[in-house]
Amino acid sequence: MKLLKSTSFILASALLFAGCGAKEEKAASPAAGGASPAASPAAAPAAAAPQKVKKIVVGTSGTFKDVTFLDDKGVLTGYDIELTKEIDKRLPDYEFEFKTMEFANILLSLEAGKVDLAVNQYEVNSERQAKFLFNDEAYNVWPSKVVVNKDNNTVNSIEDLKGKKVITSPGSNGAVWLQDYNKSKGNPFELVFSGSGGTNDVINQIKTGRVDATISTPFQVAGRNKDADAQQKVVGPVLYTSKIYYVLRKDETDLKSKIDEAIKEIKKDGTLASLSKKWLGEDFTVTQ
Repeated sequence: MKLLKSTSFILASALLFAGCGAKEEKAASPAAGGASPAASPAAAPAAAAPQKVKKIVVGTSGTFKDVTFLDDKGVLTGYDIELTKEIDKRLPDYEFEFKTMEFANILLSLEAGKVDLAVNQYEVNSERQAKFLFNDEAYNVWPSKVVVNKDNNTVNSIEDLKGKKVITSPGSNGAVWLQDYNKSKGNPFELVFSGSGGTNDVINQIKTGRVDATISTPFQVAGRNKDADAQQKVVGPVLYTSKIYYVLRKDETDLKSKIDEAIKEIKKDGTLASLSKKWLGEDFTVTQ
């Protein structure tokens, strides 16, 4: 009987000490939440998570004078570039990084996911729309007119091109417009396409009289006359206007919306018109 009492006492003592040890362990464990509010300072508020910035690789040619080009210090600049930088400033969730490449490779790189955004004075056409997403807010509106040699005084409008040769670049929006116009009027002029020389071929053929005219914008003609002695002039009324947009992949709907919002702000506060006047000579952001 005495042994049983002793054993009971020892067992009770062990349980008592075990209970105390468990309480001490819980109190020491923050995960268990056992610390007494009176004995512990209030927990510091959790630091806000850093904002995640999404990098956007912007594809451009870097060879279009005053639009996207390398200046004499090798810095990429121009109207399209400075506008894109301004948009970047206004979109804290994104960081834009430029990548230059051949013009023909820009949309191929966009399709392959090597770039996320394309900027190089892109117009909308059905082929591009089938593959890509365009933003809604145009940042340029270009008026296209008939272009002839500076000494040509017989052509003053598109109606004067009957029986003459008109040159254009294959696959361009200008070529599509000329083909549609010519067909609708019973093919009054002969439409020819430039060779591998592109713009230089157009310049040479008009200068030498092998063709009579092309269509282009006053801005482009002024640039050709200044940089390549093209000896061209624009004549007649505006034939059509071209609107210029950013090009994105189909899944970049969020970025598209943000770009549109930014361009609206940039238009409203006058920044877009100022950039156009600085780089393009006048405000080509409104309908002419």
